[in-house]
Amino acid sequence: MNKKLIALAIGSLVSGAVAAQTNVTVYGVVDAGYVYSSGSAGPGMGTNKFSGIASGIAAGNRLGFRGEEALGNGLKAVFTLEYGLDIDTNQGLGTGGLNARQQFVGLSSAKLGTVALGRQYSPGFNAAARNDALDATDMAIQSSLSALNGYTVTPNSPARFNNSVTYTSNNYSGLTFSAIYGFGESNLGGLNNASTSDNGKGGLGLNYANGPVNVDLVYQTRQNVNIAYPNPAGMGKDINEWYIGGNYDFKVAKVFASYQALDNKNNLVGAGSVDDSDLWTLGVSAPVGPGTAALSYGKVTTDRRNVADGSSWGAGAMYTYPLSKRTAVYAAYSYFDNNKHVIVPGQTIIVPGQIGAANESNYTLGAGLMHSF
Repeated sequence: MNKKLIALAIGSLVSGAVAAQTNVTVYGVVDAGYVYSSGSAGPGMGTNKFSGIASGIAAGNRLGFRGEEALGNGLKAVFTLEYGLDIDTNQGLGTGGLNARQQFVGLSSAKLGTVALGRQYSPGFNAAARNDALDATDMAIQSSLSALNGYTVTPNSPARFNNSVTYTSNNYSGLTFSAIYGFGESNLGGLNNASTSDNGKGGLGLNYANGPVNVDLVYQTRQNVNIAYPNPAGMGKDINEWYIGGNYDFKVAKVFASYQALDNKNNLVGAGSVDDSDLWTLGVSAPVGPGTAALSYGKVTTDRRNVADGSSWGAGAMYTYPLSKRTAVYAAYSYFDNNKHVIVPGQTIIVPGQIGAANESNYTLGAGLMHSF
C-alpha cells in the first residue's frame, strides 16, 4: 500500500493537523531480540546477570511522520515528528506517552539549506553512527563507551538537543556543514542570575562523503553547566568535546576509525560533572555470504583528578543477514574490561546495562529481528 495513504490513515488517529497534510510519509523501525549479559559484580559480590527480551538492539524502535509543503521559488516547509517505542515493555501509543526522538519544523531552500526549530539531532549523533563498524546499534562499542562517559558525541539520547535551532547546508560535491544551538532556558525555573546560556548546548559539524570516502569533524559544547542545578545559577563552566572520524570502502571490506576527547572545565564533582577523557575506536565490516560481518574495538581513558586514571576497553562482533530489503536477522557479541579506577558500574553494553563493575569484565550476547518501513 502507498506509504502516503498509510500516513494519512495513521495520522488521522494521532493528529488532525497531520492528516491534513498532502505530502506526509510515515516511517519506522520495529526491532526486538534476546539478550544475555553476565559480569562479575566485584570481589565477593557474585555475578550480575541479565536474560530476557530487549527492544531496539540493532536499531532504535521508532514511529515517525515527515512532511513537506512547496512554498514556491525553491522554498518549502518541512517537519518531522519521530517517537521512540519499547515494544517489549508496552511503551507505545496510548500507554503513558511516547519518548520524542526528534520533533521539529523548518524551512528548506534549494539554494541556501535548511533551518529548523525543535528537538533535533546534533552533528555528533550522525557522525558517531556513520563511523562505527557496528553502526548506531546498542551492541556498538563506541555507543556504550561514549554514553557511559558523559559524551554528547554519541549515537544516543544525549546527542539530541532540546529547544534547538539548526542549520544544515546543501550538499556541495560531497561537503555538508551543520550547526546546532539548544537554549538552556534555565531561567524558566525562577532562578536568580540565570540565563538561557546556562546549560545551553551547541555544536558544529563538517561531513565529507564522496565515493568510498567519508570524513566527519565535530565540535560540541555545553555552556555554563550548573553542577548543582538548579542552584546556584550561573556558577558552572563549559564542557567541550572534539571528534574526528572516518571510513573508507574498499568494496571487499570497509574500514572505520574515530577519535574524540572531552574537556570539562568544572572542578566540582556533582550531578553535571563528567571526567575529562579520550576515546578511540577501530573497526571493519565486510560482506560474508548474503549478509555483513563487522568487528569493532575501542578504548576510553578518563582523567581522574585525584586518583589514577580509569580506563576501559571493549570489542564486539555482529553479523546481519537480510531476509529482504526491509527485514533482517542479526546476532552480536560484545566484551568489556574495566580497570579498578573506572566509575562504578564500569563499562557495559548499554542494553540492558548495570552489568559492569570496576576491575572486572563482562560480556553480552544478543540476537534478534529488525524490520523497517
